[in-house]
Amino acid sequence: MSLINVTNLTYAYEGSYDNIFEDVSFQIDTDWKLGFTGRNGRGKTTFLNLLLGKYEYSGNISANVTFEYFPFQVEHKDHNTLDVIEEMFPDYLHWKLMRELSLLKVSEDVLYRPFDSLSNGEQTKVLLATLFIKENSFLLIDEPTNHLDMEGRKLVSDYLNSKSGYILVSHDRSFLDHCVDHILSINKTNIEIQKGNFSGWWDNKLRQDNFELAENEKLKRDIKRLSDSSKRTGNWSHEVEKSKNGTRNSGSKLDKGYVGHKAAKMMKRSKSIEQRQQSAIVEKSKLLKNIENADSLEISQLAYHKSQLVELEKVSIYYGDKRVCADISFSIEQGERIALLGKNGSGKSSIIKLICGEDINYTGTFKKDSQLKISYVSQDTSDLGGNLSDYAANNGIDESLFKSILRKLDFSRVQFEKDISAFSGGQKKKVLIAKSLSEQAHLHIWDEPLNFIDIISRMQIEELLLEYSSTILFVEHDREFCNNVATKVIEL
Repeated sequence: MSLINVTNLTYAYEGSYDNIFEDVSFQIDTDWKLGFTGRNGRGKTTFLNLLLGKYEYSGNISANVTFEYFPFQVEHKDHNTLDVIEEMFPDYLHWKLMRELSLLKVSEDVLYRPFDSLSNGEQTKVLLATLFIKENSFLLIDEPTNHLDMEGRKLVSDYLNSKSGYILVSHDRSFLDHCVDHILSINKTNIEIQKGNFSGWWDNKLRQDNFELAENEKLKRDIKRLSDSSKRTGNWSHEVEKSKNGTRNSGSKLDKGYVGHKAAKMMKRSKSIEQRQQSAIVEKSKLLKNIENADSLEISQLAYHKSQLVELEKVSIYYGDKRVCADISFSIEQGERIALLGKNGSGKSSIIKLICGEDINYTGTFKKDSQLKISYVSQDTSDLGGNLSDYAANNGIDESLFKSILRKLDFSRVQFEKDISAFSGGQKKKVLIAKSLSEQAHLHIWDEPLNFIDIISRMQIEELLLEYSSTILFVEHDREFCNNVATKVIEL
């Protein structure tokens, strides 16, 4: 066991006026299985890069371990996988590698195939296995689930649970719960570490938020009461002071010493109330700093003149001579939230492309009304660029509504001035979702919409789909999201 000490860490990107981290200090035990969470754009990947020594910063980071980053950047993807592994770790022991690959259910034959011929899931497992056989290393695992199907996520989660000594960035609640024992969270105003899994951290956060909201309301009432009392006491003091030059009803002179003493006493009481009021204001200012803005989203789908929107009966899809799926039968009815599940390569995206109107070679019966309007969210964000205003105009959506949705998904106003190509992966996916929610459509089709998106935003989207009678077909490998949202599951 050793410690990673972070002391007075301050960092801002070059040319930026805002610090991502400011005077941050904490300790990490290298035996921990540390889950790393926080909203998109808060600096999770930036912190991993600081540990790797990629940026200059103020403060100090000290550790007696070597940091290894996942995913490792493979330069020669056309080389055999075994050669790629030797490039990563020239001194590896073959038996140790085979042990790790066996735990991840990866067959030995992948070692003798070109790395780029492996599926995304196989690539993920090979890189993890190689990094975990390096001794005296602490792994920085950045979003390993994005290319894993549900079965792959379960397998990798079990694998990580058998290990220790890593920081894991993931937005999949079930995945985190199964394989971490501490949570490092980047909040709005600080960084904190708690023992336990994500669900335990989230329950604690909700309790703290509810306490602070109740305390905030109590202090608001106290401040108003003290303010009113201070004004009354001040007015009394002023009236008593004015009476020093007056007379009693009997015509006799006032005792000015007594009146002055009484006025001073009232003034002292007024000052005391003001001090208590200021103390209450100071206490109030300590609250609500880390309560996340998670305003409700809205979806306004167009009504359709038929209850059934789409029907597939014994549909098989082909790419050339290769059949990617066979005898698929289901329908989409108004108000249904359908999860399309299956392993990677089982034809989920092909089914979606067929429904969306792409020219797909298929057999069987496929029915879709020509008047049906579909809003589609793609897996791919690589072509996004330009500013948000032009993006809204080019896609024919209301700019104010579009930006309002992005604000609710934790976009700062500064973000609106940046080029979309400079956004994080999660922010780009939010752009696609905000566009989709701004479109007039009868049916929403989302292909892996939650990749890279933070957990709080996932919960917002979840609540949106549950609150409205939305009709949606989606592909998603987040088990918790599927369990909570889907009214029907189609498994390929």
